[in-house]
Amino acid sequence: MAPLQDINTPDEWSAHVAALPSSTLLVIFFHAPWAAPCTQMRAVLEALAEDYPKEGTSWVAVNAEEVSDVSETYDVTAVPYIVLQRNDKVLETISGSNAALVRKAIEGHVQKTTNGVKTNGVEAAKAEGGDSVDIAVQEEEQLNPEEEIRKRLEGLVKAAPVMLFMKGTPNAPQCGFSRQMVNILRERSVKYGFFNILADDDVRQGLKKFADWPTYPQLWVSGELVGGLDIVKEELDNDPEFFKEFSVPAKEEGAAAA
Repeated sequence: MAPLQDINTPDEWSAHVAALPSSTLLVIFFHAPWAAPCTQMRAVLEALAEDYPKEGTSWVAVNAEEVSDVSETYDVTAVPYIVLQRNDKVLETISGSNAALVRKAIEGHVQKTTNGVKTNGVEAAKAEGGDSVDIAVQEEEQLNPEEEIRKRLEGLVKAAPVMLFMKGTPNAPQCGFSRQMVNILRERSVKYGFFNILADDDVRQGLKKFADWPTYPQLWVSGELVGGLDIVKEELDNDPEFFKEFSVPAKEEGAAAA
């Protein structure tokens, strides 16, 4: 299984993109090391990469937090996040860990034939003994829209030990309550992931029902809903060390893209 090329700095990104022929399909995988769904998605992408010619495709992995300049260029609001690009033009984006959608999108922009028979990453994974990838994709394909959003939400609320669903981003909150929640986390040097619900209406509406909580921001800890701003303040009044186990040195504060 060929690994994706990791991009660790803006300079590495610029050099890689500049060296690509204009006809090359660039598959960009934005990830964060703490997000479990990213591990599965990387395995899916590596299986798919094996099934396409190296001269026609390029597969890179970008740490959304460490290379934030690139993340911001593509408006990355959640990980995993896939961008398909050719000749500096974005062709399609896929947010979330739906392997079937990713495979379909890639197949739509580059196809490979072997002895006249079209193949795909699932078949390649199966041939290589990657049954887990094949099973994961088939399970996704069987989901109806309601089940699909529920499964996606189950992954999102557990994407980081502390997950903030907010309006806007930590650097540009779009409501006062979200701004206050970000300040609370920053003041306590909490390492957290965030999701901009204004960028995805499926998540914005679906999470209200999933959480049985109608407003934003919402804070989740260890996959469990804590609540909105008032509830978080109450928790801190009752226990000033509520976030202690999730705190890190101030220089590592916050998740740049989640």
